[in-house]
Amino acid sequence: MVFLRLRSLATTWWQTGPLFAPPVPHRPGQARPGPGGAPVFLLAHGASAKHWRRTRLMLALGSVLLMLIASGWAVFFSLKGLWAIVALDLAMVATGAASLGMSRQGNLRNASLLLLGNLFVAVGAICVFLDVPSAQVPRATHHFYLSLGACAYLLFRGERALLRHGVALLFFAAFVVFASGEMAIVTPYALPDEVRTGGTWVNNILAALTLYLVLHVMQADVAARNALEDELRAAIDAQQLVLHYQPQIGSDGQVIGAEALVRWQHPQRGMVPPGEFIPLAEQTGLIVPLGAWVMREACAQLMRWSSDPRTAALTLAVNVSAQQFRLPDAVARVGAVLDHHGIDPRRLKIELTESMLHSDVEDTIDKMKALKALGVGFSLDDFGTGYSSLAYLKRLPLDQLKIDQSFVRDVLTDPNDAAIARTVVSLGQTLGLSVIAEGVETEGQRAFLAGIGCHAYQGYLFSRPLPIEAFDAFMRCPGESAPPARSGERPGA
Repeated sequence: MVFLRLRSLATTWWQTGPLFAPPVPHRPGQARPGPGGAPVFLLAHGASAKHWRRTRLMLALGSVLLMLIASGWAVFFSLKGLWAIVALDLAMVATGAASLGMSRQGNLRNASLLLLGNLFVAVGAICVFLDVPSAQVPRATHHFYLSLGACAYLLFRGERALLRHGVALLFFAAFVVFASGEMAIVTPYALPDEVRTGGTWVNNILAALTLYLVLHVMQADVAARNALEDELRAAIDAQQLVLHYQPQIGSDGQVIGAEALVRWQHPQRGMVPPGEFIPLAEQTGLIVPLGAWVMREACAQLMRWSSDPRTAALTLAVNVSAQQFRLPDAVARVGAVLDHHGIDPRRLKIELTESMLHSDVEDTIDKMKALKALGVGFSLDDFGTGYSSLAYLKRLPLDQLKIDQSFVRDVLTDPNDAAIARTVVSLGQTLGLSVIAEGVETEGQRAFLAGIGCHAYQGYLFSRPLPIEAFDAFMRCPGESAPPARSGERPGA
């Protein structure tokens, strides 16, 4: 009953708002907060919003339990006059409160690191100094290391391998150490057996409940992921995918092109945010047939545009994943689509990311040169967010650099972002490349970019990504405001 009551309280608090921090504000064009304040684009690895609600709830429960348990021990040790331990208990209460506030704001990574790091130290200290095993009463506190290790793997599964596996293995290793011996230091702080007898039951029950909660979340995530994968596979064949087009604007305010962005119109769930299904497609290999569909549809749209004088000169940017580009017949596939639709290859612009330059650079360059010979253009997307060797950059047959929205967002307030934007523009001019900025949300940003020599823009200042009917209407009246962004959309998403 206590566990269910805590879950009810945590859920109620989650729905009514934070106790320690105000709600995350939303700026026009910025990633809109999902439930609990977490940006939708944080839904990594194909996870759904339900997964993040479960994860945040789990963090909230862990934080609340830490505060309650630490508060109880603080009262107990204050009655004993052991003020040094009381101070440590109060520090644990503060840790739980800080973790609760950060998780409510959507800062799950730091909340997880803070909570798990402190729990690792706290459980170890209790095992060594307080929960000293005896012949009558065994140690039980170390059982928390098992459930906390499972929590760590769940919370960090989207991180790098060192963090994803290292933290979990550290907890499991600590469990093995304490379970295999009687490591302890006998001090006046050691709890008497009559206190530890009841504590053993409580610790084992709480550890088992925590492990059950983690396993429940994992099982629910696996089931949801498998269902979403099956639905996405069917969606590609059932024509549930649609392209939206975000206008790209020149210095004279005219539309010079667009970026094609895929959307999933689910028959029951409505418009599924790309942050939910794109990572899943990349993990499962579905990104290859999905990307092939996007390329076919984009070229078909270019063919339709070619018959209208207002749109015949537009370029269309298409994002191509690393998996697609590494296919042995990647060049032949693009060439076949171009031939099938009979379009001018110069109207197609393939956007690659810096991450594609991390491995097999020579193969990437060869394929880019082959497509360049067909007339296809290239843009380096999210430039400045990854690692690009200038030695390789000058060898790439690029036409354009795209300043990432993370730099554009604070270009008026952050001197570092402003310096990076100037450097990208200067580099583009030196290499003879055009430069476009994405995520332009305000007139001030556009004016700054124009002042440093960037004269092409993409962002919510001009329009969100539009379905083709709305894009055609925008082309007829580009000065009119586009419809407001829907929840789940972000600049360039």
